[in-house]
Amino acid sequence: MADIFDKEKRSKIMGLVKGKNTKPEILLRKKLHSLGFRFRIHDRKLPGNPDIKLTKYKTVIFINGCFWHAHLNCKYYTVPKTNQEFWFDKIKTNVNRDSKNYEELKKRGWNVLVIWTCSFKKKLLDELIVDITQKIINFNN
Repeated sequence: MADIFDKEKRSKIMGLVKGKNTKPEILLRKKLHSLGFRFRIHDRKLPGNPDIKLTKYKTVIFINGCFWHAHLNCKYYTVPKTNQEFWFDKIKTNVNRDSKNYEELKKRGWNVLVIWTCSFKKKLLDELIVDITQKIINFNN
């Protein structure tokens, strides 16, 4: 099945997909800041440029899109019906790169938290924040 858009239109659409400062990132940063956590964002010195780096707690947080990072068994991760080989390769590359980055960060002594964007739904948000803060604080204890 062919793409419903021509290459130029598809390129324009894909160019609008944000890689950083997404709504879930901003929401989590605001919540963490309001709880007294101080952090840096998108540290290019660390593998994978973590979305949030909490140096005091030696913790990094990645906020992964369910589609782009293959959140298995998630309703938001579905492989497109067109150009499947391309998408399988693209997503597989992302997943492999993620794994390498996480392992390298762990070798360097960092606590790595991966938060999926599907967990930012209203009913889960409060539980998510509690879970994240406990993992941050308990890592060094």
